[in-house]
Amino acid sequence: MPWSGAETAPAACPTAAVLRPLSRTVVFNSPGMAVTPTDVMFYGILSEVDVKCETSGDALHASLDVIIAAERGPSTRGNSVDFTYFVAVLGPGDTILSKKSFGIRVGVDQNEKRGGVTDHFDELIPLRGIPAASLRIVAGFQQSPQIIEFYRHYSGH
Repeated sequence: MPWSGAETAPAACPTAAVLRPLSRTVVFNSPGMAVTPTDVMFYGILSEVDVKCETSGDALHASLDVIIAAERGPSTRGNSVDFTYFVAVLGPGDTILSKKSFGIRVGVDQNEKRGGVTDHFDELIPLRGIPAASLRIVAGFQQSPQIIEFYRHYSGH
């Protein structure tokens, strides 16, 4: 959908990728307490980020789809979980040009082990003379020190 009153053209999109170290997360039964697999209520998987673009003057209109799944853990309570993930735009030299966090709720049907959602949003990225193809869009889960410690000890989960 073009921006009102502006000429638009197909644009070379920045590459879009999930940061592998930040593609997984967990929600614990007792936040701030145990960090073992038996205390996990839900595992989160950020599996894909897709982007489509068009230019409008010196700005890029990016339409993003982020796919997030939840999997029940041993201590699951309830049928949904809230995750926080971020999307950042990186410029030349991996300079962070912008970063936004998003909250998302993922439902898991009562008799299912996994559920997933596609989060869609549009972003206007000022190019400031930088070619769109030289930018990168990256996504990952926001991680607490507790989650980092969990994956340091239990990386196979």
